[in-house]
Amino acid sequence: MKNKIVFCFLYFLFFIKSNAQCAMCRAVLESEEGQATAKGINDGIIYLMVIPYILVGGIGFFIYRKFRTKKK
Repeated sequence: MKNKIVFCFLYFLFFIKSNAQCAMCRAVLESEEGQATAKGINDGIIYLMVIPYILVGGIGFFIYRKFRTKKK
């Protein structure tokens, strides 16, 4: 069980550090001199990408918990 928790923690740690730009966004943002806009775009894309995973994970957790509880 401890190994699973460590694996999940490391998975999410590396997941957050990834760069998530499409090819066209990257080409437009690399042509600018300041990289602050590119970092903002990356953060926004990652934020939009994480929300569905959190929702699906939460629903899966509640379904798992419902089936694991013993009926009285």
